Amino acid sequence: QVQLVESGGGLVQAGGSLRLSCAASGGTFGSYRMGWFRQAPGKEREFVATISRSGSMTSYADSVKGRFSISRDNAKNMVYLQMNSLKPENTAVYYCAADLRAGITTTGATYDYWGQGTQVPVSS
Repeated sequence: QVQLVESGGGLVQAGGSLRLSCAASGGTFGSYRMGWFRQAPGKEREFVATISRSGSMTSYADSVKGRFSISRDNAKNMVYLQMNSLKPENTAVYYCAADLRAGITTTGATYDYWGQGTQVPVSS
């Protein structure tokens, strides 16, 4: 069973950049596909990005395409979310998630393991 811990959140101004990290432990990291999701105040959780076990496949929400980038380092048991050109509407708690299936998925219910989240407030 894998444990996930996010870090890297914090207050950022609109137009700025931030890199979120997610450290995995307790499992064979390369066996898990990974995803980033977010939940804004008063809203439902939504998909942000996903990456396959090898990192060869990725997918993004339309709202972040061209601005966000997901990557992973299987040797370090880490997954990252690079966020550029941040907007106030990107303010949310960001979560990383993992599951053992192949490929990629944008469906949150598919993921079996979740981190505790990291806050990203974006000021205007």
